[in-house]
Amino acid sequence: MTPRKRLLTILKGDQPDQVPWFGDLDYWANSLIKRGLKPVDFILSDDYIKWHHDLGVGFYLQGYFPYKQIITNCTIKEWYEGHKHFKEIITPVGSVRECWEFMPTSFSDAPLEHFMKTEAEIPVMKYIYENTRFEPDYDQAYLRKKQVGDQGVVLCYLPKSPFMHLLALEAGVMAVTSAALTAPDEFGDLIDTMKKIFDQAARIAVDSPAEVLMIPENLSSEMVGPELFKLYMYDYQKEWTTRIREAGKYSFIHIDGTLAGLLKQEASVGFTVLEALTPYPVGDLKWEELESFAGDSKSILWGGIPGSYFTGCVDDEEFDRHVKYLLEIMRKKPRFVLGVADQVPPDGLERRVKRVSELVSKFGKY
Repeated sequence: MTPRKRLLTILKGDQPDQVPWFGDLDYWANSLIKRGLKPVDFILSDDYIKWHHDLGVGFYLQGYFPYKQIITNCTIKEWYEGHKHFKEIITPVGSVRECWEFMPTSFSDAPLEHFMKTEAEIPVMKYIYENTRFEPDYDQAYLRKKQVGDQGVVLCYLPKSPFMHLLALEAGVMAVTSAALTAPDEFGDLIDTMKKIFDQAARIAVDSPAEVLMIPENLSSEMVGPELFKLYMYDYQKEWTTRIREAGKYSFIHIDGTLAGLLKQEASVGFTVLEALTPYPVGDLKWEELESFAGDSKSILWGGIPGSYFTGCVDDEEFDRHVKYLLEIMRKKPRFVLGVADQVPPDGLERRVKRVSELVSKFGKY
């Protein structure tokens, strides 16, 4: 079977010839581009899919939202100061500013300043979303549909849930927690306002050429406990997993943090796939514990190999031992996809990525 056939078979609830192996190489690829080791247009080229083929890894993830956000009745200013990227949105009711800094050593960005710093910015954030709309932007999805062939599937993103969007991107955990506790009515009103406009983006995503659709929550259970999940996230996820299924497509959620506190709750939503699951010794649960936490859910459990395992921080013997340990569990039933949890990092070793397909061929047969 091809990687694509294996994945589609397991998504349908059937058993392929061996455990599917899929990896997110986007972070690694971007670092290679920034170092001048790959061409600037590499990620959108046919060579990117061929790279996956040559490495023996299935393709699925590309960090792609199939819509564009348009903010009206506001003034938006953006500028750079060295590695710092500033953005300010000026509205009739006030302004908000964020700053993200690029870190050359890790080839990643991190927030230094969020738009929403306290509950005082809620009226400004609400105004921004009241004056936001989304429009389809399907070009990359159509490109991937032509490129992907037998190497994988076309995946697009829905928005995060409004709560996680604020927590991860526009406010941070302290401001979100403070606002939810000290101004619950105003905070709830902001979440409702965001939900109305995010639903527009989610509909665009579901109608896109994507075969599989992800809510990229980037969830970690020490950041969101069961109470906040039930109050602010469950309904959004439940609604859109249902709509994705009604559209004849498959739903994913990206959970790349600690698992014990929320895996049971997320498994109850109805996602086809719980993705980027990171086990012990990097995460907080051993792989053999995941099914008991997932309960009666039929969701596919996807992940298993921590990103650090693809680097020189882990020796070859431990890498092989860990992958064989995962395959010993995964080959017992067609409920698992072997994946990177969650990305191959910039210092990833090409031979490690290739080694996975060798181990799957030898130890991954059902």
